[in-house]
Amino acid sequence: MFNLLDPKNFDSDVKESPIPVLVDFSATWCGPCKMLAPTIEKIAKDYEGRAKVFTIDIDQARELATKFGIRGVPTVILFKGGSEKDRVSGNVPYDNISKKLDNIL
Repeated sequence: MFNLLDPKNFDSDVKESPIPVLVDFSATWCGPCKMLAPTIEKIAKDYEGRAKVFTIDIDQARELATKFGIRGVPTVILFKGGSEKDRVSGNVPYDNISKKLDNIL
């Protein structure tokens, strides 16, 4: 399952992770974010143990959203070794995200 990411734990949960991390930047008021949620949940289940999956509410993490240039939600960013490796914006199909994740595993 995916977890909610506390902005205070970003460094320990994402930057210092020994395995790749997917972070779903979303918002509670965002329709496409709600439509993407089942896809993110399936990714979390399918990649359990191989990648961490988090979701973060941009309204609760404005500083992080600004830092990573989030201009629209949902935006999914893939991290490996503490740095951004890829990203995708919008309500995209499972295969689009899984292929990007496979490329960094």
